[in-house]
Amino acid sequence: MPPENESIAYDVAIIGGAMSGAATALLLKRERPELRILIIEKSGAFGRRVGEATVEVSTYFLTKVLGLTQYLNESHLVKQGMRFWFFNGETRHLDECSEIGGRMLSRLISFQVDRARLDQEVLDRAVRAGVELWRPSDVTNVELKAGGAQKLQVRRDGETRTVSARWVVDASGIAAILARRNGWFRANTEHPTAAAWSRWKNVKDWDGAELGAKFPKWQRACFGIRGTATNHLVGDGWWAWLIPLKGGDTSVGVVLDQRLAQLPEEGPIGERIKRFLSQHPVAKELLADAQWEEGDVHWRKNLPYYSTTFAGDGFALVGDAGAFIDPFYSPGLDWISFSCLSTVRLILAQQKGEEPLAPLVERHNRAFGASYERWFRGIYKDKYEYMGEFDLMRLAFVLDIGLYYTGVVSQPYRRGPESYYEPIFSTIPSVPFYWLMRTYNRRFAAMARDRRRRQARGRANAGRRFLFPGFSFSLPTHLRITRSLAGWAWLELTEGWRTWFRGEQTAPRPALAAVSPS
Repeated sequence: MPPENESIAYDVAIIGGAMSGAATALLLKRERPELRILIIEKSGAFGRRVGEATVEVSTYFLTKVLGLTQYLNESHLVKQGMRFWFFNGETRHLDECSEIGGRMLSRLISFQVDRARLDQEVLDRAVRAGVELWRPSDVTNVELKAGGAQKLQVRRDGETRTVSARWVVDASGIAAILARRNGWFRANTEHPTAAAWSRWKNVKDWDGAELGAKFPKWQRACFGIRGTATNHLVGDGWWAWLIPLKGGDTSVGVVLDQRLAQLPEEGPIGERIKRFLSQHPVAKELLADAQWEEGDVHWRKNLPYYSTTFAGDGFALVGDAGAFIDPFYSPGLDWISFSCLSTVRLILAQQKGEEPLAPLVERHNRAFGASYERWFRGIYKDKYEYMGEFDLMRLAFVLDIGLYYTGVVSQPYRRGPESYYEPIFSTIPSVPFYWLMRTYNRRFAAMARDRRRRQARGRANAGRRFLFPGFSFSLPTHLRITRSLAGWAWLELTEGWRTWFRGEQTAPRPALAAVSPS
């Protein structure tokens, strides 16, 4: 080992060895095996993380780009789309709750993944490809120099090492080392969400004999598999996920808009999650005998944030180190896919010296800044206002997913990995679709606020079932989008007119009780 403070030179130093860092390293090594790449990972082993669902864009990245298809089939679960469950004062049992979901199996592949295992697999592949790994090691300081050697101070085995690299890639997740230390970090205060989650044992089998005997008509309504879908339980200002994991555990978590809903204040977080979710008949049934795993319970407030800078001549931010919006619709791995491949392209452009780097960096920052802003305003801003309304969410879900398939998912399947160089909503042709999505999202939120004012919330949440054959790139999906747009127009004429001449409002923020992990 070199003496303390001796500089060690690399082409690329990556802070963080989980998915975004390991994937970036692996892709760089495949393109240019001669690159000297170092991954600096703080943890000795990845801790058990929240169960996570991939969606179609990130699945293409994992399977077609990283080449993990066989591994994912062997070590994780094939996902059967998304399902949503609604309730109101009339619902007493699971089968009475309104439902949105597929009637058949999903058309395109996606997975329910154990992130710690998946991250470790990608990191192992990067190391086998020739990437050097320092673990556990802690980056204590980073000095950036545009166009020169970046300097990192790294604490390893009780000693400090100085590492120099032409590129530093920040893949440190929510630690967001470069963004925080350089003043680029911004909290997204327009979206004050919080989340609590854990792994659970003994969650009832959605497709098992017990529930089938208890609710036979309900079971026969779905021809596919409910249990391996990402099941969303939704209420006024909140939603919860139930994600099954290979081996029998279930990831259970709840996300709340802190202006509209809060967890109970007393007791351990796992107990608070169960008490909060037990207001929903589906959770009351599925979690009746379930128990959270002690030591694997988590709580985080004020989830969304972003960086005002995503890259420069010598550094780049990938994955959660650059931004995070919301876990709803599982966009995190999509963001990793776009940011990793775009960063790889940036580094390789500098290494090859075939074109000026400054315009590429400027385009990178502009694209990812616009993508975050439009992704948030088009899909997530004030969505929690109407998330618990079956009829509004039915329209929003079909439009959100239908347009996602048509404009985003179709691109890698038709154009290949180069489509990831264009983050969502960052290109001129995508702007009209952004405005469309932003408009109906704002209108549905306004209608939901009006329903709250009139005490008319959740009237369609009992006894309704919207089971569809699945999304694809074909005509049926386009027709479904058209019908949903017509449904939106009808809703405006029959109900939305009440809010046409009111200024835009948002939910008031209540005084928040201090919540700390227990």
